[in-house]
Amino acid sequence: MKFSKWLIEGLRAGVFLRPRVSGSPLPMQLVGIALLAAAIELALARLEIDGAASFNLRAWLAPWWSTGVLVVLAWWAVQPAAAMELEPQRPAGVAAWMMLWMGAMLPATLVGQALSILQARGQLPAFLQGGWMAWAVYVGMYAWALAVAVRLARLFGAPRLRAGVLAGGLLTVLAITAWQFEERPWYAERPPGDGPKFELSQDAFESQQALWRQTVSQLAPERAGVVDVYGLVFAPYAPEDVFLRESAMVAGVLASRFDAQGRVLHLINNAATASTHPWATRQNLERAIEAIGARMDRERDVLVVYMTSHGASDFKLAAYHWPLAVEPVSPGELRAALDKAGIRHRVIAVSACYSGGWVGPLADPGTLVMTAADERNTSYGCGRLSPLTFFGRALFDEELRKTHSFEKAFAAAVPVIKKREEEGGKPDGFSNPQISVGAAIAPVLKELETRLEALPKKAAP
Repeated sequence: MKFSKWLIEGLRAGVFLRPRVSGSPLPMQLVGIALLAAAIELALARLEIDGAASFNLRAWLAPWWSTGVLVVLAWWAVQPAAAMELEPQRPAGVAAWMMLWMGAMLPATLVGQALSILQARGQLPAFLQGGWMAWAVYVGMYAWALAVAVRLARLFGAPRLRAGVLAGGLLTVLAITAWQFEERPWYAERPPGDGPKFELSQDAFESQQALWRQTVSQLAPERAGVVDVYGLVFAPYAPEDVFLRESAMVAGVLASRFDAQGRVLHLINNAATASTHPWATRQNLERAIEAIGARMDRERDVLVVYMTSHGASDFKLAAYHWPLAVEPVSPGELRAALDKAGIRHRVIAVSACYSGGWVGPLADPGTLVMTAADERNTSYGCGRLSPLTFFGRALFDEELRKTHSFEKAFAAAVPVIKKREEEGGKPDGFSNPQISVGAAIAPVLKELETRLEALPKKAAP
């Protein structure tokens, strides 16, 4: 039987129609449909990246374990049917089941990859960016895959119990793949002549260790009788230079406008800064907070933390510095590190989509929290060609150059952000930046504002 016939009948099986084939496919036909599915996935995954990209063979090969598990499960489920007298002119055996299953899943592959492309390019419709509708789409796709698997198994004569176990095993495989194999088969790289490319080597590790020791040793101590500002700027997403530009700008504003020269740690993932700045990893974030806590007056001084990256609907901050493995950061992890360091007064600003989800975990009497969006909305201005995010630009690059009050700057920045989002055609509505001001930190920030206003004016960096 021709390959095209098996493919067409597999697509029919995907919409729960009875396959009109019999027997088993040839070995090369089974290999052919596996290669076709892999080629479609690779080609569409490449479209997730705008610009130069490199192939990640390890990330592509890693999930193939699931195919082996599925073959074993399918063989176990349909094997008893081999001893049964089934009606003639119908497919039989695990090879036929796999052939039809892979054909049936091609539309799901296309839909899933299309959603990934739209998400990577910032073009995902608003109703799919978190919330019940997004969950409904993804749960629906998983349910469809399971239903097709069970339907096919039953057509092959599998007993109900074994068909159910096959469905459960498939669900487990899909869940583990989504949980443990997040790397994509392509990763972004800079085009030739457009800056350095990050190379992970022993020299890179050793230089980072020396750089960390040097950076921490140069951190200025607190001054007796003065409410000092310490800064920690964290930009963990390497592929897009908007986070490099924004984090450098914020570090400069803190140093010049808040009398924090020598008291700002700047952690950044970017190929251009691999030998000049400590990496923005979760471990370095914790170490930086610990180091600042050891230098500052933890009862009087103020720590300003600025975090800029992409955000997800689970509120984790995206981190990427291939080929270095970097874990995302959650609000709970930041809160735990600050509590452990015993830092009492905190100003935390998070520039990321869905960053409103950080307010609850971080808010307390000694903390002021500002976010670029609420927990249901995306922020704006974090594209590859953006000079700064809308939040960082309005709050730090503009309003905090006019005042030393975070509350006043935030209040002035919000309408500016809204206007720019409307003018920029933000497709999913207003980002709705959030602020929470603890009762204990308000008088401390007022005292700080009064002191800074009395200092001689400095030229803006």
